[in-house]
Amino acid sequence: MPKAPMDAADIEADDAADRRVVEQEQDEIKDFVKGLSADDIKSGNWFTKLAAHAMNSYTKKVDWQYFQDRYAGVPADAIVDQRTKMAARYAALEGGLSAGAYTATVAATIGSLGGASPATVPAAVATMMVDVAYITRLQLHLAYDIAVLYRVPLDLSDPDDLWKLIRVAFTIKSGEAVREGVTKAVPALVRPVVKRFFSGEVLTAAKTLPVVGKHLLQRNVIKIGIPLVGVPLAVLLNRYTTLLAGRHAQAVFRNEARVIEVAEGMTKRSRHPQLMLWVSWLVIRANNKIADDEALLMRHLVRLVRERHQVVDDQLAQLVDIDPAEVWERVEAESGDLSDILDAADRVATVDGASDAREKAVISELRERCLRV
Repeated sequence: MPKAPMDAADIEADDAADRRVVEQEQDEIKDFVKGLSADDIKSGNWFTKLAAHAMNSYTKKVDWQYFQDRYAGVPADAIVDQRTKMAARYAALEGGLSAGAYTATVAATIGSLGGASPATVPAAVATMMVDVAYITRLQLHLAYDIAVLYRVPLDLSDPDDLWKLIRVAFTIKSGEAVREGVTKAVPALVRPVVKRFFSGEVLTAAKTLPVVGKHLLQRNVIKIGIPLVGVPLAVLLNRYTTLLAGRHAQAVFRNEARVIEVAEGMTKRSRHPQLMLWVSWLVIRANNKIADDEALLMRHLVRLVRERHQVVDDQLAQLVDIDPAEVWERVEAESGDLSDILDAADRVATVDGASDAREKAVISELRERCLRV
């Protein structure tokens, strides 16, 4: 999104202006699609190329300050809401422009790509790919924007962070958007089609971009069909799948921002940062399970303690099983007020919801030992 079409300050901009923006974006995508081969589309490698095309310059331009310059003083939740609605609007407009691409003829052409020249993309398929690539880029940018707005650090040169962005942008893990209930925002008439869109093959471990490309292309084949109550299905699916993608990204990155906020508060208040790490890990391991939010909290705690207190605990990093007795020895070796440690333990226990019996038992013993110090 080099021109950042969602930068429009007024989400009620007239249709003609929005349409011009979308058409300009489509022209850019058409140039990209012209560079694809039939092999790129069949193999899913088109997505590898698009990800680089879509994100390289965008991530250099878009950072937290970028949004502050445009939305000074506006809370992140409000900006995310505006940008999600704007993205959904553009997606719907683009769907209207591309609706003619989804015909039975195109379906047959896709099926026959195996017999096409590796260097040649049939015109019908190229038209459909403009729609797929446009929506893919739009949703990648939207998810990235939301991460930036909630100040969740993403380094897209790191494969794990790149996969995280892709997984969130396209809700490709176990139909997350459907399970989260965000489909309630979709009109009842369209809801079954949207659920079908998200109910395809689950990609939980395939961290390869071509596999994602195949997955996204297969999803979009659902648009091939008759218009729905006089409105092209591409319009409705583009609009509501983009809306759901934005709300899913908001749920994921807002939650991570919440966990980071907890970690920052704990680190700032701690007078015993190294002990805080040991006690935090003891509380997390109390029930022999590690929730996603707990793992996330621990990762950010270790990072923040290293950055702000210059504490790196190699012994903890190499630990397999934590021995409570060793933690209690560390507690008893301290002197003075340990209220910061008790506060940290309480926050760790509730970061993923209400604390359970085993976590409460650990905190109860910790409280007794802290009072003896």
